[in-house]
Amino acid sequence: MSRITLCVNIDHIATLRQARGGAYPDTMEGARICEQSGAHGITVHLREDRRHIQDRDVIELRKIVRGTYNLEMALSDEIIAIAKSVRPDQITLVPEKRQEITTEGGLDVAANFKKIKEVVKQFRDIGVVVSLFIEPERDAVARSKETGADCIEIHTGAYCNAADAFTGNLERDMPAGVKRELDRIYRAAGFAREIGIGINAGHGLNSRNLALVLAAPGLKELNIGHSIISRSIFVGLAAAVKELLDIIGG
Repeated sequence: MSRITLCVNIDHIATLRQARGGAYPDTMEGARICEQSGAHGITVHLREDRRHIQDRDVIELRKIVRGTYNLEMALSDEIIAIAKSVRPDQITLVPEKRQEITTEGGLDVAANFKKIKEVVKQFRDIGVVVSLFIEPERDAVARSKETGADCIEIHTGAYCNAADAFTGNLERDMPAGVKRELDRIYRAAGFAREIGIGINAGHGLNSRNLALVLAAPGLKELNIGHSIISRSIFVGLAAAVKELLDIIGG
């Protein structure tokens, strides 16, 4: 069985910095601590409204990230141009709405198929891996494969919301709603492995709901941010990263 890797999303270090518009907490320091603590890479989302990560973060992180540098981004010509100049190791195409608090769902691959396919080719031509953030649905997986993308990132938000609303033992007394969402993830991952597209997962994952997701067939990479940064308030960033690595198994 291949190793499942963890890329830590450090957006919310920047959220705290931007709350006062100052220079700290420093995203560079955060990235270094995460990787020194065993994280396999760093993820950031350069949103069109620049609510947290700024252009300078994206540029400077390219210089220091030692593992996988994953840039989440919308299908925006401005952001595409920045990403092409920076050349992260991987981009993850995500939907984006100005009024949302956080990403609310997966990319509508069918509705944006032509644009996505064009962007996939542009980045693959310069050696950048392309992932599509999608709902755990068979059609979305199939259409992602058709775009030429290297991998998908399964949106785990619906499962995490259902799991976090349940206060009992998830593995022993799993409610039907949680099982339904978990099964959606398993089926999507199984189909993705069958048709030969890489499998990542993320959104809402934390120390309580993560273990069950690890059984998804062919899972390669996890992108986790909010729960790690939140936990770091109490135990420190290094310890928060290591807690999840212990669950993942290294």
